[in-house]
Amino acid sequence: MSKLRYALYTGCTARESTPELLSSTMAVADKLGIELILLDEASCCGASHLQDFDEMLAYTLNARNICYAEKMGLKLVTICNTCQLNTAMTKHQLDKDPELKEKVNAKLAEVGLEYKGTSEVQHFLYALIQDYGLDKVREKVVTPLSDFNIAPFYGCHNIRPSELHEHSTGGENPYNPTSLDSLIEALEGNTVDYESKNKCCGFHVDLQAPQTSNALTGTALLDAIDNNADMIVTPCPLCQLNMDLKQHSAGKQLGRDIELPVLHMPQMVALALGCDEKSIGLKYNVTKATQFSK
Repeated sequence: MSKLRYALYTGCTARESTPELLSSTMAVADKLGIELILLDEASCCGASHLQDFDEMLAYTLNARNICYAEKMGLKLVTICNTCQLNTAMTKHQLDKDPELKEKVNAKLAEVGLEYKGTSEVQHFLYALIQDYGLDKVREKVVTPLSDFNIAPFYGCHNIRPSELHEHSTGGENPYNPTSLDSLIEALEGNTVDYESKNKCCGFHVDLQAPQTSNALTGTALLDAIDNNADMIVTPCPLCQLNMDLKQHSAGKQLGRDIELPVLHMPQMVALALGCDEKSIGLKYNVTKATQFSK
């Protein structure tokens, strides 16, 4: 298999709030022989909030990010569900609406760029599954995760709305997703099937309705715990942040103690591929995954 090369759009969170996500992603790429080229010129995707304030600006910023991948002739890969949603939504709208594309390109011309629509947009989870292949990932496992019950948490923006993502996800069923489960199985982990794995973590309502956010967060965590999970794994840094940071407040509101490690998807993969705790920033996780301590 020829070496896979991608333009990596990190988004804001992996650069600042969750640097362990970026380091573990790069560690996985190194182990698998995948080349990830960081889009250092890229800006914020708007985080599903700018869109409500200035939709045209949001389209322009996301198109600008895609332009940098287009200039390299590479697929743009994301590591954040919300970045995936906003980038894919921009591509979808511009590719189907010539008038909007023309307006956006008029703004992009001011910085010497033009959106053409030549680069695909895909989350790293699906790039691993579809481009690299689960069989090849399985062959690279050094430390099987067979001792652990791992609860996949999909998050919202990676698979919904389904008509926006169906190409990049390989047609994943938004009501019954299996991609993260399949990856866990390829790493020889034991998947935990629980009702909340496909629910919202509550991140995007935290400022407006913190009690609602706590309820969503805590319910998902307790559901995983009640189904004998040793940890939760998610492909979204916003879900990871919310579920890792709010265990005390959510538990207090729901009347139960909550303590469950929440790993980024690349951290889990990196551990199975033989990476050490330091290289994947495991110390930065708030609820410590002591299962991996040596």
